[in-house]
Amino acid sequence: MHRKKVSFSKRVFAGLGLGILFGFILHIAYGAESDILSKSVSWFNIVGTGYVKLLQMIVVPLVFISILGAFTKVTIGKNFGKMAGMILGILVGTTAIAAIVGIAASLLFGLDASEIVQGEAETARGLSIEERSAGMGDQALPNQILDLLPANPFLDFTGARPTSTIGVVIFAAFLGFAYLALVRRDEENANLVKKGIDAVYSLVMGVVRIVLRLTPYGILAIIARTVATSDFAAIYSLGKFVLASYVALIVMFIIHLVIISISGLNPITYVKKASEALLFAFSSRSSAGALPLNIKTQTDRLGVPDGVANFAGSFGLSIGQNGCAGVYPAMLAIMIAPTVGQNPLEPTFLITLIVVVAISSFGVAGVGGGATFAAILVLSALNLPVALAGLLISVEPLIDMGRTALNVSGSMTAGVATARASGELDKDVYNGSLEHQSIEA
Repeated sequence: MHRKKVSFSKRVFAGLGLGILFGFILHIAYGAESDILSKSVSWFNIVGTGYVKLLQMIVVPLVFISILGAFTKVTIGKNFGKMAGMILGILVGTTAIAAIVGIAASLLFGLDASEIVQGEAETARGLSIEERSAGMGDQALPNQILDLLPANPFLDFTGARPTSTIGVVIFAAFLGFAYLALVRRDEENANLVKKGIDAVYSLVMGVVRIVLRLTPYGILAIIARTVATSDFAAIYSLGKFVLASYVALIVMFIIHLVIISISGLNPITYVKKASEALLFAFSSRSSAGALPLNIKTQTDRLGVPDGVANFAGSFGLSIGQNGCAGVYPAMLAIMIAPTVGQNPLEPTFLITLIVVVAISSFGVAGVGGGATFAAILVLSALNLPVALAGLLISVEPLIDMGRTALNVSGSMTAGVATARASGELDKDVYNGSLEHQSIEA
């Protein structure tokens, strides 16, 4: 397809379609838990998981050099505080709205945790969550904010912490401000630094382009594995919970489109241009893995400046995840509340839940387990049994796909809306033809 000049978008969707078909055939032929399928999946993972690892490999270098490069291009300076504040405001604000949507979905569908049959897998998952909750210690907001700061930036370059990406962003911003000061004091050395940064930026972007060309293959392998190993019986038995979750996620995505519209932009254009990044997030269930696609989509297709795109994408990994930290914990709290005699319709409880969800959205990891982390924080703050968060383990992967796509859409929406409000959005790029904006170019 590439040799025949078929567009990148069509190749990505072809990979998705082939993956679904192949996975379904394997599921029908061998069953979700067969040894043959298990061995096959281990081979799929070379392509699928391998692709995600390659994306994660370039996340930190891309974020670091892009943020630093934004300072050398003077696209960040006096408006830094305003820009960062606006991005954070949109991320946290939309998470509060996502909590309201999750609450409404749970009440509309009458979700109740006591209706779910708890088997061995659910019990084991519940015990695991309780142990994790006990080991988390004090996760009050001040401590969560402190966790974002890079005590050792070189440790964060290894991705050792859940909030390492934000730590790298903060370190790069400090270096950026130091560069701006150097420009005023020592222009000769400042020019030398700028040339070095520009050279490294070009090199890193070359690596990004190489990895992104593998996207159709990565999506094919990931979605084939997901479909082949899915427990369709469990999905059917918990259909109401899955349906309620996706209704909430879709409603929240529509709210993202409303924000785009309020910004004076065409939401249909946003959907078309963001579809590949959202599709990968949906398939991979990794906000961190989707970050390179996220940033490239914002800059190359949506007209967002490098600095804004990198801040929005990076902060969106650990702050204000609309799906994992917004919709999901709120739905769980409403489901679990009746099991301990708490009236979920009580106004005080609802207001407290929304505030707790918004505050707890700081520091949620953009990798597997972020939703569980957010749920533990919210349920613990409301004195609800955290073990019951393990009840949906059998359908967790399916729901997590939609949550991750919503997380990425939330960060992209924050980037587009911020760039538009600050007058930095390139409308010609935003409204430009998709055929000439391949993110693998």
